[in-house]
Amino acid sequence: MHEPASATMNGAESLLRTLVASGVEVCFANPGTSEMHFVGALDRVEGMRAVLGLFEGVVTGAADGYARMTGKPAVTLLHLGPGLANGLANLHNARKVPVPMVNIIGDHASAHQRFDAPLTSDVAAFARPVSHWVHSSPNARSVASDAARAVQAARTAPGQIASLILPADTAWLAADRPAPPLPVLGPAPVSDSAVAQAVAALRTGGPVAFLLRGEALTGPGLAAAGRIAAKTGARLICDTFVPRVERGAGRIAVERLPYRPGPALDFLKGIETLILVGAQAPIAFFAYPGQPSELTPPGCRPLPLAFPHEDGPGALQALAEAIGATAPGRATPHRPSAFPADGALTAEGIMRIVGHFLPENAIISDETISSGFPFYPLSETAAPHDSLQLSGGAIGDGMPVATGAAIACPDRKVVSLQADGSAMYTLQSLWTQARENLDVTTVIYANRAYQVLVYEVEGVGLGSVGPKGRSLFDLSNPVLDWVKLAEGMGVEAVRVETHAAFADAFKAAMGQRGPRLIEAVI
Repeated sequence: MHEPASATMNGAESLLRTLVASGVEVCFANPGTSEMHFVGALDRVEGMRAVLGLFEGVVTGAADGYARMTGKPAVTLLHLGPGLANGLANLHNARKVPVPMVNIIGDHASAHQRFDAPLTSDVAAFARPVSHWVHSSPNARSVASDAARAVQAARTAPGQIASLILPADTAWLAADRPAPPLPVLGPAPVSDSAVAQAVAALRTGGPVAFLLRGEALTGPGLAAAGRIAAKTGARLICDTFVPRVERGAGRIAVERLPYRPGPALDFLKGIETLILVGAQAPIAFFAYPGQPSELTPPGCRPLPLAFPHEDGPGALQALAEAIGATAPGRATPHRPSAFPADGALTAEGIMRIVGHFLPENAIISDETISSGFPFYPLSETAAPHDSLQLSGGAIGDGMPVATGAAIACPDRKVVSLQADGSAMYTLQSLWTQARENLDVTTVIYANRAYQVLVYEVEGVGLGSVGPKGRSLFDLSNPVLDWVKLAEGMGVEAVRVETHAAFADAFKAAMGQRGPRLIEAVI
């Protein structure tokens, strides 16, 4: 029996009750001593699910995946500055998405901080580069109102990272009451002049493309973009790595911007106006010698229709109405990929088989890096699904994002397509998937290398590297045994080396519930 709220509640309980009242339902956690009063409050307050991650990068990445699929913030519980630091890479990714997220970060009690104990650090300094909003509660009685402001900051369109630092004494000392929810600051409406400019660009007769991001790639926004494309012949394009895009049968097809500068410029060549919806004008992922950083081709004008904080779907709907685009866009047919011939397993074969057996309404968390990117179009005609990608570039988010997506959508199959090198950053995700019995099938592309870096040697103009340099890309000495790693985390696993064996393993996984891993040796 949970205890009711009382006048003698402490700061931690007032915090937790405020979070629940503000619509926060899941806490991804890796707590320590300074967070114990928050932990204690979990059994006194209804409505908050607690999910343990064995590494803070799993915690922050899972909160990212949860937010991408729900549009709502989860809360993370992190232990002091070092615990926050362990989660920074996936907080960087989440900030680049961006998603709503509330981080509760413990700190030493106020009176203890002057002693410079071993775990003392500048928590706010760690938090600022990966947060939009940072605050440290000064006392227990302010914790509840600070929590309400943190949730409001997180839910400010298009989503923000809010980090609330909680000195231990503000959690254990007496508080007054929880705070009521604050208004959600949703997306701003797009101006009539922005829509009028886009109408004018479409009516000039020159080639036009839309670069879409955020909610423009899902639901009504994508449907409106499809109507505009059907009416005008405009191309629909998304960034190389987008947080979420609806794909597959019955959806509007969206082209994906190539990764490297040269191919990207060729891809955009001839476009006179690039209408931006929730996106910035395209730029290269890295600077390469002798190649441009800005990927807008000569003679092409980037034209913002909706900035990221504005209502992209609403802008597309207004634009469709203004040009009389009422006919539905051309939907992608359902045409499962052809099976590859049996033989040694290839990255292309994996994608064909995934596309063939992918169940309807699945979620793909895609961190395939070099192995999967060239074959992304093969899943275009698969069953309808959502694709979540590595939006911030810091590897190690694929399996945590899959974990959070599975908690957000327990009735949907989640498929984690995962490069082996980046999987090692957050393989503890498998343990959380087993503990929570999440319906996630992980496919490890086991090429035994940081293969993308092999390609980057040429891209940066280095030409080649010697044996010492090559050793820094090699993961085969010793070989990572993903079957043993997965089974050690409580996840059923199998290793396959042929197309036929992978097809059997993947088909079986799609027909069963619960976490599984397939090590696909390529």
